[in-house]
Amino acid sequence: MKVSVVWATPLIQDVVSVELPEGATIADAVARSGLAAHHGLVPAALGFAIFGVRAGADAPLAEGDRVELTRALLADAKAARAQRARGSPLAKSERRTKRRNRR
Repeated sequence: MKVSVVWATPLIQDVVSVELPEGATIADAVARSGLAAHHGLVPAALGFAIFGVRAGADAPLAEGDRVELTRALLADAKAARAQRARGSPLAKSERRTKRRNRR
């Protein structure tokens, strides 16, 4: 069966098609693709998805599947949003006060 293995970052988009026997797993596809070695990735630190749906390394593959290598999040989405809110230059009430004082 033929599947694609994808590694993408803002600067790199790499897709490799691999031929695997029936019953192959994500781990088999990743090993056959050579993407981890080529990009210096640590397979144990990667996550995986099939067409955007998280899957484990032992998940079986089907003909035409797209295996995506995923990396750990650089920041928790909730924490980043809270940080941006705390770092906002002026809260709404402060902006109103400054506008009134300019008049």
